[in-house]
Amino acid sequence: MTFDNERHAQWLIGQMQKGRLSRREFLGKAGALGIAATLGTSMIESALAATPKKGGHMRLAMGHGATTDTQDPAVIENGLQWVVAYAVANTLTELAPNGDLLPALATEWSASPDAKVWTFKLRKGVEFHNGKTMTADDVIASMNHHRGKDTKSVGKPILAPVTDIRADGPDTVVFELSGGNADFPFSFNEATFGIYPAKDGKIDWQAGGSGGYIIKNNDPGVRVDFERNPNYWKDGAAHADSVELLSIIDSTARNNALLTGAVDAIDQVDLKTVALMSRNPAIVVEEGVGPLHYVMPMQIDVAPFDNLHLRKALKHAIDREEMVKKVLNGHGRVGNDNPIGPSYRYFAADLEQTTYDPDKAKFHMQKSGLGDITLDLSASDAAFSGALDAAQLFSASAKNTGININVVREPNDGYWSNVWLKKPWCTSYWGGYATEDTMFTTGYAPDAAWNETRWKDEKFNSLLVSARAELDSEKRKTMYHDMQRMLRDDGGVIVPMFANGVSARNKKIAHGDISWGRAFDGRRIMERWWMV
Repeated sequence: MTFDNERHAQWLIGQMQKGRLSRREFLGKAGALGIAATLGTSMIESALAATPKKGGHMRLAMGHGATTDTQDPAVIENGLQWVVAYAVANTLTELAPNGDLLPALATEWSASPDAKVWTFKLRKGVEFHNGKTMTADDVIASMNHHRGKDTKSVGKPILAPVTDIRADGPDTVVFELSGGNADFPFSFNEATFGIYPAKDGKIDWQAGGSGGYIIKNNDPGVRVDFERNPNYWKDGAAHADSVELLSIIDSTARNNALLTGAVDAIDQVDLKTVALMSRNPAIVVEEGVGPLHYVMPMQIDVAPFDNLHLRKALKHAIDREEMVKKVLNGHGRVGNDNPIGPSYRYFAADLEQTTYDPDKAKFHMQKSGLGDITLDLSASDAAFSGALDAAQLFSASAKNTGININVVREPNDGYWSNVWLKKPWCTSYWGGYATEDTMFTTGYAPDAAWNETRWKDEKFNSLLVSARAELDSEKRKTMYHDMQRMLRDDGGVIVPMFANGVSARNKKIAHGDISWGRAFDGRRIMERWWMV
């Protein structure tokens, strides 16, 4: 290929991938310029595969979902619900695969010098599924759905510092906060804060939002069927004509669904099969590092987990290295009993690692004064793939320290409504968030709906509020490091491991740059992936 031909070829490929040329126009111009042959079949196929294509039916399977699932944005709990939420509704802001914050329903935002007043300019002409055009009133109603004394929303602590939300015209919303928040716009990337049409001052979430897909059939815990929104405002997104989203909790069944062609992509690949699946020429296995971590939260307001020495004993009785090796098959790294891992800006890399130490475990058990007791650990693979194996490994390693752990095998269906936040000790997971503040506020603030451990510490909460408002990066770093140390030493959460995100797809489906912030491309798979 001559230099000019190569330059023209790369220019054409770039124009197509930016959406400035259709696939047909690309092939036509390549032929007209006489460079189609010199491009070569493989380069053309590669370029076409990397360019979004409209149409087709996409079939996805996830290791989440339950018969109790709802799309009320205040109480969505599992990954499948998040995928559905992002499909049917848009958020004010959106995270790019590289972690940058992008405009979505808000086209721009600005803050007062103290970061206490934030102004969001809204996109004009956005239409909800019910035909209503979005205004500031819809945004305000959507936010107020998570505020107020009686709300059970996971988003309540995020919006707790908001003292007032008001419209400044039909296309502008102003938030006033009790204290500064340097990362405030990042919060609105979360599916919890999807924007829905207002009706009598409240949101009508059953009507759907303004997202790329409309729900046509919903069988909670089994499947959700979608059709593309013909009036979607966003160009170059939501490519498939229809999507079928299945809940397949069993990892073997989920793997088989992909291998047999029943689905096009799966999340949470059975890590024991990654090497074998990678050798299948029809399958693409993809892996990345993000904030996903697996946990075993203890409710510290329930005996015996209110005993600090017991918690310390358990943290030294778990063999994290063994768990990463046998449960994650090496696809991850050990955790240190706090939710902040290497993917975060303020990860405390110098924080001393808590290790498996039978002598220290025995010492703290003796100091606890609890004697010979048996602890029930509720576990299910609904929490994460391999949760039951992890619980059994913990039981075995703890036995060497004189601690008896009885693993209670819980049903997959209903786990999130009947076990999580109900039983005093269980297995769980966190997909993580864009910022330390959102992670801590959602899972560890005293009034957080998802405070699994019910841990409350005045100093921790004071640091949380101070760090949120601190604009000096070095000072924020020190505060967040201190908070990670406090959780490790005193908190009720055991974080044995951070897991790499591992998904798999057949070659009928493709995507651009991928986000590993959460499974299935930051859970925005339906908007970002396409059929080849």
